[in-house]
Amino acid sequence: MICAAAGFMLSACKRQWRNAIHRGRWAHHHLSSRQNQSAGHSRQSVSREPVFWSPASIYDVSVIRVFAVDDHPLIREGIAALIGGQKDMQLAGDASSAAEAIQKYRSILPDVTLMDLRLPDMNGIDALVAIRSEFRDARVLMLTTFEGDAEIQGALQAGARGYMLKGAAPAELIDAIRDVHAGKKRIPAAIAAQLAEHAHEERLTLRELEVLQRLASGGRNRDIGDQLFITEETVKVHLKHVMEKLGARDRTEAVAIALRRGIIHL
Repeated sequence: MICAAAGFMLSACKRQWRNAIHRGRWAHHHLSSRQNQSAGHSRQSVSREPVFWSPASIYDVSVIRVFAVDDHPLIREGIAALIGGQKDMQLAGDASSAAEAIQKYRSILPDVTLMDLRLPDMNGIDALVAIRSEFRDARVLMLTTFEGDAEIQGALQAGARGYMLKGAAPAELIDAIRDVHAGKKRIPAAIAAQLAEHAHEERLTLRELEVLQRLASGGRNRDIGDQLFITEETVKVHLKHVMEKLGARDRTEAVAIALRRGIIHL
């Protein structure tokens, strides 16, 4: 479901994780039971804590080891429950920041990483770039509440194997993980259509982006010019080009379009 605002989308996603957990749809007992049986123990009470794979342990190579990176504890909990309910998957670990994700990736070496686009210390695309600079074959699936085509395109260009919204059905996310693990790319049809819609548009230059970003932050032409060491007339020329490329009627609409598409951020 596509919500009108990111905050509402996150709330909907949290409700979805919570409902799924209460329904037992992604119950942890599948994974816990298998581990108890392999250790020769009788079936005991189910732990609600996620079970992480240890690099030193012996594991089934047919199991997809998933690494979850998200700064929201409830989302990580939901992912842990979802993965725990699949016979062919195991939660390898989780992280709440990009720095932690990069560090843990080196020791975990997961099969598939679910990477949030917005992290507290850097964005998920930068974290993806950092990981792939060391591990070229890293399979990363971006998982986010945002659907701006500029961010999606940036993630795919950085090497992401897929892009899924957190509001997607649990079954879609599981299928996406399996596809990415199999070497395929996974992009929902609606997102693919959005990418195609803007594929042939002329991109904003770095200077145009700088001017637009400062305009969105409330800067006046003269102030923007002083900050970028250009004249006020040059600022106006850049804004004219920005409006033409984005199909905006005025400066305010240009900012609104750029924010919606993920071209700039506040």
